[in-house]
Amino acid sequence: MTEEIRCFGCGAVIQSEDEKKIGFVPKNALNKDVILCKRCFRLKNYHELQKTSLTNDDFLKILQEIGNHNCLVVYIVDLFDYNGSIINGLTRHLNNNDILVVGNKRDVLPKSVKDIKIEHWLRRQLKESGIKPVDVILSSAVKNYNLDLLIDKIEQYRNNRNVYVVGVTNVGKSSLINALLKHYSQSENLITTSEFPGTTLDLIEIPLDDDSYLYDSPGIINEHQIAHLVKDEDLKIIIPKSELRPISYQLNSQQTLYFGGLARLDYIKGEKTSFTCFFPKRLKINRTKLSNGDALYNRHLTLQPEIESIKDINDMAVHVFKLPNYKVDIVISGLGFVSINCPGGNIKIHAPKSVGVFIREALI
Repeated sequence: MTEEIRCFGCGAVIQSEDEKKIGFVPKNALNKDVILCKRCFRLKNYHELQKTSLTNDDFLKILQEIGNHNCLVVYIVDLFDYNGSIINGLTRHLNNNDILVVGNKRDVLPKSVKDIKIEHWLRRQLKESGIKPVDVILSSAVKNYNLDLLIDKIEQYRNNRNVYVVGVTNVGKSSLINALLKHYSQSENLITTSEFPGTTLDLIEIPLDDDSYLYDSPGIINEHQIAHLVKDEDLKIIIPKSELRPISYQLNSQQTLYFGGLARLDYIKGEKTSFTCFFPKRLKINRTKLSNGDALYNRHLTLQPEIESIKDINDMAVHVFKLPNYKVDIVISGLGFVSINCPGGNIKIHAPKSVGVFIREALI
């Protein structure tokens, strides 16, 4: 029986029979020490993403398989897009295995916010989601932040068991594992990463010691993230790579903010109030009167980036919120959030129909 070979970049089983299926490698490349499938090779060298046929059901089967083992699960969430990085029913799928939660992309949130405040906020959000972690750590793969602490916590909680790393697409899961590989083993063989959602295709096995392994799993596709709707070249605009710089707008009622051409906030009713926006630096925010809002959107190419399939503002879904008497964030999944403290105020959010829009306790 031929030994199964897996792509080091994405974990897919290597095959040379069908170029259109995942894991394809030409036969003349099978003798290399480290094998990358055609998809990972082109992603790494040419920044091209080949679409795959994996579905959410495929990802959930992998989660359920993890639940069949007694293991430690490292669950990575995106601090910039916490709501978009929640896996519904995670505890059920994992059969109540121990969960160590890592709040990744700490470097994106303002340095002025203390870690302890973010951690307490994250624990409250997890509790609302029905997740009871053994511990919570803030980290950044980009800045190698808290990597030593993460390794110590993994060793503390795994008790000689295997470790499985899970998370939705684009939370920085593979980047974090690569940071650990570089930091502790100086390895040049890294798993495939990019801003494209869903670049890991199967479990990638990384030895921890003689008897235990760390497994990187595919990202679960969370369809309400806006990254799944924009053009590939626009992902660099909406995915933050550096610290968010909040921008505050003093709005009177009947004013509108556009976040590129991707979403819109209408301030319908309330006193003059500060709207503090936390969005990637490259995303342009436009302010206008509510009465001019529809016309501004429907002017071709005025607002960029855009969703190609949406030609009229009325094609977007509308979310209406009456604001409570405490500070909240209005979150547009995968795009950013707006902090508001306006008791009794009314706002509307226009966003693509599949994109999640949430109100939550303010993070900052």
